[in-house]
Amino acid sequence: MIRLRYELRLLLRSRVSAAALILLLTLSMVAVCAGLAATARQNAVIDRVAAAQNRDLAAVAKQYGKPDSEAGNAAYYTFLLTSDRPPSLAFAALGQRDIQPYVLRVRLLGLQAQLYETETVNPELALPGPFDFAFVLIYLAPLAVIALMHDLVSGEREAGRLRVLNALPAKPGRLWLQRAGLRLGLVLLALLAPFLIGAIIAQAPIVGVATFGLVAVLYVAFWTVLGLLVGAWGRRSAFNAATLVGCWIVLVLLVPALGNAVLSRAVPVGRGVDLTLAQREAVHRAWDIPREAIMGPFRAKHPEWRDTPPVAGRFHWKWYYAMHEMGDDSVAGQVAAYRSSLAARQTWTERLGWLSPAAAAQTLVHRAADSDLPAHLAYQDSVARFHRRLQDFYYPYLFNERPFQRADFDRLPVFEPRSPSGSTPLAPLLALLVFTAGAWIVAFTRTRHIRE
Repeated sequence: MIRLRYELRLLLRSRVSAAALILLLTLSMVAVCAGLAATARQNAVIDRVAAAQNRDLAAVAKQYGKPDSEAGNAAYYTFLLTSDRPPSLAFAALGQRDIQPYVLRVRLLGLQAQLYETETVNPELALPGPFDFAFVLIYLAPLAVIALMHDLVSGEREAGRLRVLNALPAKPGRLWLQRAGLRLGLVLLALLAPFLIGAIIAQAPIVGVATFGLVAVLYVAFWTVLGLLVGAWGRRSAFNAATLVGCWIVLVLLVPALGNAVLSRAVPVGRGVDLTLAQREAVHRAWDIPREAIMGPFRAKHPEWRDTPPVAGRFHWKWYYAMHEMGDDSVAGQVAAYRSSLAARQTWTERLGWLSPAAAAQTLVHRAADSDLPAHLAYQDSVARFHRRLQDFYYPYLFNERPFQRADFDRLPVFEPRSPSGSTPLAPLLALLVFTAGAWIVAFTRTRHIRE
């Protein structure tokens, strides 16, 4: 303890080290506050839309809830709210939540045209990503480690103290591991203290907080031991700093960027808005073809409505909503291919962690925060289930030609929020463990032979 106290005093006397720790602590605090503010804004938006939704529903019920009202009018003008509230840990890793919709108002029309019609994000503006705790952990924490570790050995050599340190009666390499461990602990303290306060404020689950902590420990430990390995080469501090910054550029910036570029070409994914356009083209085409071309496949899919009164007149709500459902069915293959491509890209993104610890850590924290692509797809699945419940609710009114009265509005289905979308992926976790454990083993061997 006495030695660590003196080591701590010596470390903090370095202006660069002290400034790096203070800056990391400040950035972590700002990121946590920004994340909490972002999730609070999203909750406020959902609450505001919910209040407007109640007013809108009351107005529609007053207009189309008369004794002789048709269900088709109610289904057309009634929008029902679906939302995906930010999980408690989303403040630390916003993930897809800053670019994907988390509020959708749906009605009985075609589902695909409603799921993707809000894809209006400028990809160039979304490219940098949000400033949250995950950003500080992945991109900035390694720079703080580099500032503390680049002169761990070379600083002693340049000051003429290395020979004295090697002469101390201690096991070879133990001193350097203790010094590296002290720096690791200080970086983790500056990084995780604001995160833990934010987790308490957000009432985050213990398991998720522990996962974040484990990822942070492994990731920062990897960069700490990398700094120890570079310092053990026997070069000057400036060379060590340049080498570590080069490693940061390669592992944090280049490898993930190149990996994503390769994935984009190897696993191409279309745009959701293309599904919207294809579904709408199918619906618009239905106005120009015989009605039986729509009602025949619809009755084959829904035999329970075969014996209901036939479609008569120039327009009927039965045919209109059947046309929208058949429009969804016409793009079902494209939807399956689109989601399959997204799942394949997500799988390969997780495997990218074997090439870069930054990619592995990023995948893990977004999964722990339940704010990644699988979480957004789970929300879309919950919207699809709700849309099917709307069909099951409205179709008996439509096909049996029953009036839709004021009391029927009170029986409308209510959206059920999604469940958490999955567990921690093993591939990036194992990759991060292998990176860190392998580096520490090499460092333990290399620091035993540090000489003047």
